[in-house]
Amino acid sequence: MLTIHDVLETNQMIQKNNLDVRTITMGISLLDCCSSDGKTLCRNIYDKITSYGEHLVDTGEAIAREYGVPIINKRVSVTPISLVAGSSDLRNYTEIAKTLDKAAKEIGIDFIGGFSALVDRGYTDGDQRLIDSIAEGLACTDLVCSSVAVGSTKAGINMDAVAEMGRVFKNLGELTKEQDALGCAKLVVFCNAVEDNPFMAGAFHGVTQGDCCVSVGVSGPGVVKRALENIKGAPFDVVAETIKKTAFKITRVGQLVAMEASKRLQVPFGIIDLSLAPTPAVGDSVADILEEMGLESCGAYGTTAALALLNDAVKKGGLMASSRVGGLSGAFIPVSEDKGMLEAVGRGSLCLEKLEAMTCVCSVGLDMIAIPGNTTAETIAAIIADEAAIGMINNKTTAVRVIPVPGKDVGDTVEFGGLLGHCPIISVNKYKSADFIARGGHIPAPMRSLTN
Repeated sequence: MLTIHDVLETNQMIQKNNLDVRTITMGISLLDCCSSDGKTLCRNIYDKITSYGEHLVDTGEAIAREYGVPIINKRVSVTPISLVAGSSDLRNYTEIAKTLDKAAKEIGIDFIGGFSALVDRGYTDGDQRLIDSIAEGLACTDLVCSSVAVGSTKAGINMDAVAEMGRVFKNLGELTKEQDALGCAKLVVFCNAVEDNPFMAGAFHGVTQGDCCVSVGVSGPGVVKRALENIKGAPFDVVAETIKKTAFKITRVGQLVAMEASKRLQVPFGIIDLSLAPTPAVGDSVADILEEMGLESCGAYGTTAALALLNDAVKKGGLMASSRVGGLSGAFIPVSEDKGMLEAVGRGSLCLEKLEAMTCVCSVGLDMIAIPGNTTAETIAAIIADEAAIGMINNKTTAVRVIPVPGKDVGDTVEFGGLLGHCPIISVNKYKSADFIARGGHIPAPMRSLTN
């Protein structure tokens, strides 16, 4: 039963510890929008998004006012466009990207995801057209996000796609160089992509889902940090239990918002993603949680172990709070969006290699990392390959969202603004991987893929 203590405690989380609902994301299937005529396809896509999403923003704002829970973003995810547009006469999908952007602006949302392709095992013609359109499509739009799945535990890694995505990041960086390659912040490459992720830039509405649903992504690194401050010096058993209980409370807030949004929008409730998603704000950092466990600086030896404990405890606590937990659910480590991570990079305790090690145990991967503009496409592809291998072998989602900033080098800083924050340029290993990437082909799925 809900007590006055529970109410006061939740209010404290919101007012002083940066607890928020990071996003309400409406997933919309576009499979019934398919048409061989490109203009008809675009019109169908626009009409469906604006019809289904018409009241999303108003509903989110009303719930936030009535319950006193900040809801930071309202977003839409759609069926991967490569599947929707494959039968059309469009040879380039930039017009579809513009249509998505126009629809997103019409209904007032913050981002729309799903300009995507799933190429774990190989390409269709539609997949190739989508990938060829990413750089131009993201450069000429404001709210469109893109993702490409290049591997999975079941399928292995499509190294031809990996090589291509290295080139896409480079091209997109050049096309948006006047904004310090901001376009790359709207692109992510996945291994083991999930169909119900409400967070951008990787959200898309999977084909196994229904026509429409609403999902919620909660956050709250500051709440976890505050809870750990009260048990200084306690053994890790107590740390894990404290995080579990805190994650339970955070998830219950998300459950309330998700159920209310589902009822008011009259669409099915999808999932709650209970990821600890940081922001540049003071007191809202995953790195600060790790340091509260006893590390002098995030990146010191022990960081990976601390992150593993955090990620596991968050999942366990969330699962007790809701039967609809999904998405990525755990802890994010986006460098530019986490004040503590930025400070650790500045101190020299956190480097690209340590971040890669941390991705073995967290929820996603190398996220929002600015790298020198002269980094080659092959090096970016090799970074993607390493992350995909971690995901494939460990049967977990991994991702890469790096930002090669033209004209910038180690020692420079780029400013993205808002939730994307700012980031120092992080050094990249100087040794080349070009011959490795040039091999192409497919890295086979591991033994653990044979689970039938």
